Amino acid sequence: MKKLMTATAMVGALAATAGAVQAQETIEMTSSFSRNLPILGTAAVNFVETLNSISTTVEFEHFDPGELVPTLEALDAVSNGSVDASFATAGYWQGKITAASLFAAVPFGPEAGEFLAWMFYDDGLELFQRMYDENDYDVHVIPCGIIAPETSGWFRTEITSLDDLEGLNMRFFGLGAEVMQRLGVSTSLLAAGDIFPALERGAIDATEFSMPLIDQRLGFYNIASYNYFPGWHQPATMFELLVNNDVWDDLDEISQNQIETACMANITSNYAEGEAVNYAAMIQNTEEHGVTIAQWPPEMLDAFESAWNEVAAELAAEDEFFNEVWTDLQEFREGYEVWSNNIYLPRPRN
Repeated sequence: MKKLMTATAMVGALAATAGAVQAQETIEMTSSFSRNLPILGTAAVNFVETLNSISTTVEFEHFDPGELVPTLEALDAVSNGSVDASFATAGYWQGKITAASLFAAVPFGPEAGEFLAWMFYDDGLELFQRMYDENDYDVHVIPCGIIAPETSGWFRTEITSLDDLEGLNMRFFGLGAEVMQRLGVSTSLLAAGDIFPALERGAIDATEFSMPLIDQRLGFYNIASYNYFPGWHQPATMFELLVNNDVWDDLDEISQNQIETACMANITSNYAEGEAVNYAAMIQNTEEHGVTIAQWPPEMLDAFESAWNEVAAELAAEDEFFNEVWTDLQEFREGYEVWSNNIYLPRPRN
């Protein structure tokens, strides 16, 4: 009888295990960044590995850009259910939603700590979800990564004045592109893999993309040897996980919590990786590749900021939701200054 009871228990345990395996849901996720790209690409990979290591009910499967859909089609694909999920940055949807880049990177805006504070402890996350809901996108959004400032651009020749910018064709991202256009630059938004070929054949004269190590991997230094700082257009860049609403609603609460937890862990590792690895790339760029690391002079930064203030005011006047988000962010930043202006050591602009 004891042997029979033991055998029965084993069969029951195996059946339960099999049922758990069968119940595990696989979510296919397209990433906007190739897995071979450091920091950007590894962020999506790390998220998937973290989630899959802690969950027995849901598993994510990572796909590179273009394997399921092109980068700039990911939002629509997740919304209509042809793709389950997307790892991207909301700035890619600026052509569809005016306020989208306010949840990605804000020129002369918050750095990583302040951005996360607004997102998780003020109104940012609620506004982020409302943006998609009110524009009829059937997606659930979760912040899932963040990086410190990027470089401000790669140019073939030294830029000494605003006149040198006028007439250039340049790959540029998000709201910063609106600023550059105001200063006479023709901009286009290209995915990572399309930038170097465009530079090589002369379709664009200059580009910005990301942090020094990432830009190095893409080979920009082979064509454009002047790398400008600081990244005024992206003081921090936030990344999002979008999940189709039906897919999200079908998950149990534990699975949803595990996904959110994996994203929070990813924010930490993504930010830390970016802070850790870029100085070595900058040294290598200068010593081995002949790159000139250049700083924008104060008068040009002032011109960029002045143009941005004009752009922001016009967008706020034209778009009600942009105005709501922009006003909310500005109010938070005014309060945050009481803290930041007193607690941190001053860092004068050189």
